[in-house]
Amino acid sequence: MWLRLRQIAVVAHDIESVTADIQAVFGLEVGHIDPGVGTFGLENRIFPIGTQFLEVVAPTQEGTAGGRYLDRRGGDGGYMVITQTDQHAARKKRIRDLDIRTVAEGDGDEYCIMQLHPKDTGGSFFEIDWAIGGEKPGGPWSPAGKDWQAAIRTDVVSSISGVEIQSPEPKKVARRWSEIVEIPLKTDTHGNFVLELENAGIRFVEGSDGRPEGLGGIDVVAQDKERAISAAKERGLETFNDTVVVCGLRFYMR
Repeated sequence: MWLRLRQIAVVAHDIESVTADIQAVFGLEVGHIDPGVGTFGLENRIFPIGTQFLEVVAPTQEGTAGGRYLDRRGGDGGYMVITQTDQHAARKKRIRDLDIRTVAEGDGDEYCIMQLHPKDTGGSFFEIDWAIGGEKPGGPWSPAGKDWQAAIRTDVVSSISGVEIQSPEPKKVARRWSEIVEIPLKTDTHGNFVLELENAGIRFVEGSDGRPEGLGGIDVVAQDKERAISAAKERGLETFNDTVVVCGLRFYMR
């Protein structure tokens, strides 16, 4: 039973500005715009990063979960960690056994979704989904539409290799996520707890930027680090130590 990082979501006030930043800094292109998120009072843009995805969502009306999250975290930032599994029924049973609530659920012939309630998991929104053809890392992915592969650009960054969850209690959150996915925790060279998924690690750190608990950063495999940093500086974005901050999320270029 495997678990793979497939998508990261960030939430923004101004989706067009963030879209322009992502295109300029990372050379990525929009692969899909999902009108279905309008049901939740949102709009989105989805960028392929190799066979994974970066999604930007923004509220289009008052009283949305995305809008409340913007207020809670003090502005644009990381929103969701979205994973793909080969055995959704077993994962769902595990969630039921742990009495974890879900925010959204859906079972279909080609795609199943299970979005966990962050108050029961800690850290951030955590989603475990299934898609037909998932045995291939680049297989179909319903949230990205059917034509996303035509938008793949890997000149600057080629994949997402890690996720950073920040919390005042990283050990507690790490243990909870480990309990959920049934993967034992490891520690990295800095002593941070890490969950090793099939294609990426999720590490849990104590927040140091003054922001509340949440998705603070991701590791991206960089093909042209200098181009990204130069473009970010030109756009007035924060950069430090091979890191670029876009939409309130730290992109650590590895």
